[in-house]
Amino acid sequence: MKIAVMGAAGRMGRQLISAIAAAPGCEVSGATEAVGSPVIGKDIGELAGLEPLGISVSSDAAAVIAAADAIVDFTVPKATVAFARLAAQSGTAHIIGTTGFDKSAEDAIAEAAAKIAIVKAGNMSLGVNLLAAITQKVAAALGNDFDIEIVEMHHRMKIDAPSGTALMLGEAAATGRDIALDDHSVRVRDGHTGPRRAGDIGFATLRGGTVVGDHTVIFAGEGERIELTHRATDRGIFARGAVKAAIWTKGRAPGLYAMTDVLGIS
Repeated sequence: MKIAVMGAAGRMGRQLISAIAAAPGCEVSGATEAVGSPVIGKDIGELAGLEPLGISVSSDAAAVIAAADAIVDFTVPKATVAFARLAAQSGTAHIIGTTGFDKSAEDAIAEAAAKIAIVKAGNMSLGVNLLAAITQKVAAALGNDFDIEIVEMHHRMKIDAPSGTALMLGEAAATGRDIALDDHSVRVRDGHTGPRRAGDIGFATLRGGTVVGDHTVIFAGEGERIELTHRATDRGIFARGAVKAAIWTKGRAPGLYAMTDVLGIS
């Protein structure tokens, strides 16, 4: 399977090149970076710390996408929307690990998914997706007698907050309670906030150092507390999950899918 990497110069981009190169039956068919990037023209194997693969990083996203069976994309929302439109034109599956989308971007991705298979996830690790499934079940079982708080920590360079994974966990909790997250989400607390409103789902964001990704879902009740935690120590787990998703899209009907579909734990 021919898989291309969008945004090859970043930490995830290099991990993705390595993961695709190591996956049986897969090859890195191309890789992109923005016009003017110093890695344009560099061999993608050397970029990822591998032996040369004979393929250079390109700034021509349309050509790279058209030559691939699937693209993997952990870039930024504006670029991801553009890639989704190009992928829809060429019939190329799109694996999206980018986070921080607004509604217009979400709508554009959904429109592209009418023509191609898109797997979009705030986190592509098996462990996190299992955590989301467990969170939904626990939220349903405990009900409003337990307050839900989601705490996440990432490296100092992360640009969006809360993380896509934290929001995914919040959606899982909201689904378990049969409520809309947008109506019950609390992102900021500062000053005299008054008592906590029953049924809210709170988010706390921490940033610092080189933390890959820590997420904890807290269910706090009267006299007891349940904490569900996932800690990522290696970005390779996200890259391997993305490759698994790309392979899964082969022959798949157009649609907007999640990692739970890929893993069979919907």
